[in-house]
Formats: sequence, C-alpha cells, structure tokens
Amino acid sequence: MAVELKVPPLGESVTEVEIGPWLKREGDAVNKDDNVVTLESEKATVELPSPVSGTLGKIVKRTGEKAAVGDVIAWIEPPGKPKEEAKSAKVPAVPAAPAPSDRSDRSDKHKEEEPPVAATREGGAPVRQEEVVPMTLLRRTVAQRLVEAQQTMAMLTTFNEIDLSAVIALRKQYQETFTRKYGVKLGFMSFFIKAAVEALKAIPQINASIRGNDIVYHHYFDIGVAIGGGKGLVVPVLRNAERMSFAEVEKAVADLAARAQASQLKPDELQGGTFTITNGGVYGSLLSTPIINPPQSAILGMHAIQERPVAMEGNVVVRPMMYVALSYDHRIVDGREAVAFLIQIKEMIEKPARILLEV
Repeated sequence: MAVELKVPPLGESVTEVEIGPWLKREGDAVNKDDNVVTLESEKATVELPSPVSGTLGKIVKRTGEKAAVGDVIAWIEPPGKPKEEAKSAKVPAVPAAPAPSDRSDRSDKHKEEEPPVAATREGGAPVRQEEVVPMTLLRRTVAQRLVEAQQTMAMLTTFNEIDLSAVIALRKQYQETFTRKYGVKLGFMSFFIKAAVEALKAIPQINASIRGNDIVYHHYFDIGVAIGGGKGLVVPVLRNAERMSFAEVEKAVADLAARAQASQLKPDELQGGTFTITNGGVYGSLLSTPIINPPQSAILGMHAIQERPVAMEGNVVVRPMMYVALSYDHRIVDGREAVAFLIQIKEMIEKPARILLEV
C-alpha cells in the first residue's frame, strides 16, 4: 500500500511551504530517511526524508508550488514494485518536476534572445540572453524583513577599529593544542561572541527589544550568527551563549555553518535571538552598515582584517586592524550606550584575558 509523503510541521508560525527541487524522480528507488525533496519556508530550507523504503510514485506538488503543513505532496510505493507500475498508480497525476541537476529545460524556458538570433550568431556578435529565476520564499522573506526593519526602526550605526594583534598571537600559540583537544579550530568568532556577551551584560539596552509600548530586557544571551547559506542569508541562534566555552562556541558555529550550506537547519534554530553578529570580513568587506534583525535592538558587524599603519605611543606601527560597526535602534539605545558597547568589545578583543576573567 502506498505511503503518503506529507509536509511536516516546521515550527509554530510556519503554515505553508514552497516546494523546492525534487531530489528523486518518479520511479526512483528510495531508502528510508533518504532525502526526497527540498521544502522552503519563510524561515528555513529543509530536505524532507522518505518515511519508508520503496519507490517514489506520483509527485502531487511540483517545484515552485505551494503546500500547507499536512498536505500530501507525493506517494511512496511499496518496495519491489515495478517502476512502470509505480508510475501508473492511481493517485493524483501531476507531471514530475525536473531533477535539481537538470537545469537546462528550466533555464531554456526563461531565456530570451534578441531577434534575429540566427543572424546575430552568424554575424559573430554576442548573443544577449537573460535568465529569470523566481526568488525563493526564504529570500523573499529576508528581503521583506530587511525593508521593514529600515522602515520601522530609528536605525543608526557607529564605528570603531580593533587591533587584532593579541588575539592573533593567542590563536597562534594555542591553535595546535586547541585543535587536538577539541577537534575544531580556534577562530575569531568565539572571541567576538564571548566579548559581546560581556558587553551586553554591561549595557542591557542592547540586549533588549520593544514589545508594544514596553521595553523587554533579556537576562539571557541568545546570540544569532549571520551565515550565508546555500539558499540565502540565515541567522541561526546560539542559545544561552553565556554558558558556552570557547570550544563549544566554535563547534556550534562550525556545525551551523555546515548545515546552513546543506540546507539542513531546523526552523527552531532560526527563531528568537537577542543580539546578532555578522562577519562580512569572510567575503572581504572592509566596512559596512549591517541591518538589524527585528525585534532585536542592535547588530554587530565584523569586517576584514588589514595591516594598517597606526599611531601607538608616539610611533607609527603596522598592526592587523579590523573595523567594527554597531547598528542600533535609537528608540531603545542612545549614542552613548552604542559607543560604550563598541569600546567594551574593542578593549576585550585587544586584551583577551579580560574575556576569560569576565572583567
């Protein structure tokens, strides 16, 4: 008897998904827990595994179509059923979507060439083409939230710069031992997350949010880390980061980044968060003004490390420097608090022993 492949619950606020690429074709054999299709919600992109082993029967919902939680989107036929019989099963017939690797057919439908194409090709002039690709639900939601943040918040950004010499020396000294003991490299993000937690403790307005006419001060520290995933920007959250060691932070960030690229983050891992850190430096960004992730009141932007001449004790020396930016909601946070927060970050990164001593 055929087994229904349904859209599973993906979080309290998620009621509808968009069908992404099918990872199997009609008639393909599937094992239990094999990923069959990608589902895109407003919060995350996830891959749906098969509940049983068998053969993928008729696909009811094609790529790009909407489906509600609980909807049947395909059928899994019993093991051993001939491929032809599985295809002719009496279930709602909808043509199968192309496999993810088969982009040629889908792309051709969206390509437009200037007339007369043949003449242009024969003349040796370049062929002008366009490809129209629909925005994913996740990308549309991110775009909407970013626009809403700019329209609803009194957003300002303040900047500072940090000398990374001490952290770089510390990483160099202990990297081999740290990696051997914990199985993960000691990066820069753990220093900034730990420094941010201490700075948030000192300046609670930056760890707060607006709820109606009230200001909510969070006495816990759920730090979002912006990651460029395979389907767009996602912000998974490290819950209670104040309780995490350097090794736990590094392991968690590495795990989240890997699963973001593989579209395997769970919706509840992307919800909440009291403060966000984004690192444009991994892409080479020297300076930017990050946009706040509502309803949070601030976001810290890290940037590329560059060797620059700086004045130190009356001398010009070359140091590995990083610009940092804090975008903040001026409805909650005043300029004084924003500047003080960045100074706290700067001082702890330049003297990392302060992070360990929590002073």
